[in-house]
Amino acid sequence: MEKVSDNNLPSEADRGASSRPLRPPPPTPPGFARATLVVLHKDLLIELRTREIVTTAGFFAALVAVLAAVSFYSGADTTARVAPGAIWLAVAFSSVLSLGRAWQREREESALLSLLLAPIARGAIFCGKALGVALFITAVEVIVVPVVALMFHVDLPGVIVPLLPILVLGTIGVAAMGTLFGAMTVRTRARDLVLATVLFPLLTPTLLSGVAATREIFAAVMTGHPFELAELSDYLLLLGVFDVVAIAGGLGMFGALLED
Repeated sequence: MEKVSDNNLPSEADRGASSRPLRPPPPTPPGFARATLVVLHKDLLIELRTREIVTTAGFFAALVAVLAAVSFYSGADTTARVAPGAIWLAVAFSSVLSLGRAWQREREESALLSLLLAPIARGAIFCGKALGVALFITAVEVIVVPVVALMFHVDLPGVIVPLLPILVLGTIGVAAMGTLFGAMTVRTRARDLVLATVLFPLLTPTLLSGVAATREIFAAVMTGHPFELAELSDYLLLLGVFDVVAIAGGLGMFGALLED
């Protein structure tokens, strides 16, 4: 019988190494798109459970629209001048409420600190928060526009198609700019006052373009003139440029504002 050499036997170190469980590889951080969806899902899940942002902002926006209609409506000739302002004033004020509450949630129980410690890009946090705010504002607009159309006797099916791109571009600009400066005021005590003071002047191009474009749409529909979307090209261009500036500024400055 052949004698087994000691050199062929596994050593104690080899036996110990083979008996150790293999460590799983460290998890890879989520990509930009996935991180954005995670932040968005968090905000939407909280809103579905509480329903406080859409409910509060929706009631407030509807009240603003009704008060504007009761105060300023004096016949069909005032519809084209007053109804656009009623829509965009309601959207502007309800946006501040939505932004304030969306960022107040991040202050509670150090949620913002946990979000900053997560292995995701700051730009993804900005995009996720901005998309959530945009959806909240869109829900408010779904309430406000029919209320204004009812109170001012506007033919809603006749105006909704040209009005839709104006609302979409305006909502994107308000959400992006509001999310950026909402992060700046999240650690201040009078954050709602500071947010409104800083945000409204910056939203002037969006609000003025939205009101002017909506006025053109309502005037054409009320007078029965044929209307084409190309007539709003200047307003659409201005809204688009503002959206690009707001999104680019958010992606570039959001992380610095949170770190400070």
